[in-house]
Amino acid sequence: MSLQADFNKIAEDVRKLKARPDDEELKELYGLYKQSVVGDINIECPGMLDLKGKAKWEAWNLQKGLSKEDAMSAYIPKAKELIEKYGI
Repeated sequence: MSLQADFNKIAEDVRKLKARPDDEELKELYGLYKQSVVGDINIECPGMLDLKGKAKWEAWNLQKGLSKEDAMSAYIPKAKELIEKYGI
């Protein structure tokens, strides 16, 4: 399978987790996912009252500069780790 196919499959599987990962795990996964799909962050930071939006923005911003391929390569083992931990 290609990297893109592996990424698509694992991204689909991770949505089926039996339990919700903790916030730090979710933020790391979100940042890697957005970097894989979109690339470097291209939106303004949300206002300080939008705590969830700000956390997501910061998670994505941390991955800035990482190529889409490198982000996918980092996302796949992290997602597999969460699937093993929480089950699908």
